Amino acid sequence: MSGTGLEKPAGNYRYRILALLFAATTINYMDRSIMGVLGPTLMEKFHWSNADYGYINMAFKAAYAIGMITMGSVIDRFGTKIGYTLSIAIWSIFGMLHAAVRPAFALVGFIGARFGLGIGEAGNFPAAIKTVAEWFPKKDRAFATGIFNAGANIGAILAPAMIALVVAGNGDNWQFAFLTTGVLSGIWVTLWLRTYKKPEEHPKVSKEELDYILQDNKTQSQEGKDKKLAWSRVLPLRQTWAFAIGKITDAVWFFFLFWSGIFFKQKFGLDDIKELSGAFVIIFITADVGSILGGYLSKFFINRGWSLNAARKVSLLICALCIAPVAFAALTDNVWIAVCLIALASGGHQAWSANLFTIVSDVMPKKAIASVVGIGGMVGAIAGMLVDFALGNGLDSSGNSFYFWMFLVAGLLYLVILGIIHLMLPKLKPLNEDLQLSE
Repeated sequence: MSGTGLEKPAGNYRYRILALLFAATTINYMDRSIMGVLGPTLMEKFHWSNADYGYINMAFKAAYAIGMITMGSVIDRFGTKIGYTLSIAIWSIFGMLHAAVRPAFALVGFIGARFGLGIGEAGNFPAAIKTVAEWFPKKDRAFATGIFNAGANIGAILAPAMIALVVAGNGDNWQFAFLTTGVLSGIWVTLWLRTYKKPEEHPKVSKEELDYILQDNKTQSQEGKDKKLAWSRVLPLRQTWAFAIGKITDAVWFFFLFWSGIFFKQKFGLDDIKELSGAFVIIFITADVGSILGGYLSKFFINRGWSLNAARKVSLLICALCIAPVAFAALTDNVWIAVCLIALASGGHQAWSANLFTIVSDVMPKKAIASVVGIGGMVGAIAGMLVDFALGNGLDSSGNSFYFWMFLVAGLLYLVILGIIHLMLPKLKPLNEDLQLSE
């Protein structure tokens, strides 16, 4: 392909767009991670039980499930520029509203704020995955997804660092943590509106770079690209449900994100904000590395002549094997061994996510991607709600021994899910614009 401009495109404007996706995902996870870090402090300050804390997290995930359906459809219908802007505006407003909650109505107030936050944050991944499909050819999408998905872990790292700076050791000034990200969101929206256009319409994209970006789409008609799909058309497809079943593993990630701090305090007595911040930094730095390496892994295999099907699934298998040891996290008496096991599993999960998300763009036309990601996200959020309910009530009734079962399921789940995905999609064959298998 030398001389065509497809291997070494002139221009790299697509990476500026990717940088904005990375920044949005970072802000997104700063907002949602604040609750996980402040959870032990807020439970003491407002006298919440484990079940109360579970209900607060369930509110976020219930809204996230609803938002995944509604925001995915909005993004497919109106495009990433408008859809992304709306999403981040909603989550920023409700994120800052946490600071307005007062002790007299703390439980109800946090449930309401978390619900609004979940609606807005649900738009991030459908919009980002769709943007990657618009700006990157198939062979580069797992790597690009891994890059922006790394923002989730950067946000999760920055959240405890920021909290340690603005929140007192006894939990005073906790409101400042929820206000800080609002300023960052406003800056991002301004940059996004000034920067984003589709590559075909962008004056700063060279012809060579555009050819590289669109190398997979030469046979698509403009009519097929412009026509929008209702999510109800993709709902019956086994490709949609293979991805959705894969997203059940989101429940494990939500467990790490929202319950690790509670686990470290209840089992090991780790409740100092600075010590908790150190544990979260280890976990999410490892998750960050996993996200990037996981995205690169399938690209590595593809560049060495592997089929797309083999590259994606072997990458997922490696990720699942990295997660399995977390089953022993509740059995150790050393908090830092538990931290390292959760860190390894978090890296494996983020690498898994980078490849799982990319399967959608491997098998679905661009106009359906956000809707399919939304359906999968809804399933993942519902699974997370079930975990919150089981953990909150199980810990109140059975004590810390209940963590054993959660970590055991977390360690084995990915291998089981990968087997199901392979049975449903033995070959990753793309669907055309009419949602039929391409010849």
